[in-house]
Amino acid sequence: MARFSAPFADVCRLTVAATFAAASLALSTSPVLAQTPAASTAPIPVPTEHAAVKRATDLVRTDNAWTLQQQTQICEIPAPPFGEEVRAADYKRRLEAEGLTNVRIDSVGNVIAERVGTGGGPVVVLSAHLDTVFPEGTDVTVKQDGDMYAGPGIGDDCRGLAVVLAVARAYRQADIKTAGTILFVGTVGEEGAGNLRGVRHLFEGPLKGTIDYFISVDGTGLNITHAAVGSNRYRVRFIGPGGHSYGAFGMPNPMHAMGRAIAKLADVQVPASPRTTFSVGVVEGGTSVNSIPFEATMDVDLRSESAQSLATLDSAFQRAVQEGLAEERARWPQSQRPVDVKIDTIGIRPAGSQPETAPIVVAAIEAGKALGFEPFTGASSTDSNVPIGLGIPAITIDGGGQARGAHSLDEVYRDGPDGWKGPQWAILIVAALAGAQ
Repeated sequence: MARFSAPFADVCRLTVAATFAAASLALSTSPVLAQTPAASTAPIPVPTEHAAVKRATDLVRTDNAWTLQQQTQICEIPAPPFGEEVRAADYKRRLEAEGLTNVRIDSVGNVIAERVGTGGGPVVVLSAHLDTVFPEGTDVTVKQDGDMYAGPGIGDDCRGLAVVLAVARAYRQADIKTAGTILFVGTVGEEGAGNLRGVRHLFEGPLKGTIDYFISVDGTGLNITHAAVGSNRYRVRFIGPGGHSYGAFGMPNPMHAMGRAIAKLADVQVPASPRTTFSVGVVEGGTSVNSIPFEATMDVDLRSESAQSLATLDSAFQRAVQEGLAEERARWPQSQRPVDVKIDTIGIRPAGSQPETAPIVVAAIEAGKALGFEPFTGASSTDSNVPIGLGIPAITIDGGGQARGAHSLDEVYRDGPDGWKGPQWAILIVAALAGAQ
């Protein structure tokens, strides 16, 4: 998950100040704008008085210890980037235990289970992501102190995975019938270089065109991500022949070319609204202090809540790279030793938006109010980027409780007095979208 964690008393979230443009980045490797279809504006009633739904919400409160047990046990199964197989196999077993059908692991590693509806209703996905940011070999032991649980990934996204399981269990125990089919999913590749590969496959693979609503449970608290912060990520390599720092002096230096490009990018002016950001996060290169490097590399992250602003920033970045290269070449006009650049795409996440008045967003807000809280809405980068970018109604909701230290070895989750409201909230939203009968 690419959202920010916060201290227990606060929820740190990017604020959406206005309705965003309806265009979004296409799900390709180039920042091209795509038009998205209009979603239905019909209100979706939340079945707060439905007897079976009430039983389900009561059950997750009663069984809160079970949910926390799932969260802890899942978290102690390593799921490093591109290495989610063991956790996926375990998650498949847990979903099977809840009586779901056609439980499988797809070709990219997503775990998918079905709760078939009575017919005539929409297909609703309730999802959380399996992967973590932690490399293979990380100690993932979870330590408990009262209602505090400490361990890498305990909030992001072991909490989400536990909530998905808790909803599946409560639906089975309460015998909720829905018109629509519910897919319970654990995705791979949500974090970092995973580039949302799991959720992309959901919408581009065999399930393409079949999903009507998408809900991701990611992180902690009780708020909603309803808009997608898009990102373009690049690895930029400045390449030259290299040489001795004294004997070969007078040739273009790849490191200097990169420095010029970085300085130009640093001077780019971006709008405060829609929020647009850039960062050079990693720089590498060189072999010794007395050598002109033959290669210098930088990793660049560009982000915006607006597809149009992201495309504009991307153009400015590309220009900065080419100008930095040209200036370094011009610095040594007599040199016969050229320097060049290669730009590789390492991640594209589509930007997109839907208004706070969108039926899926309103249903989530009303479900929260029925449970005694009013969720904030905001923009972030989550699995929901993909469906939002395609114009498919989607939200990411928090899983309840509170956490701090996401993406760190010191990550902590606190269930607090009402952590069970997270799965209760998911129960209500799914029941509304899938059409509880």
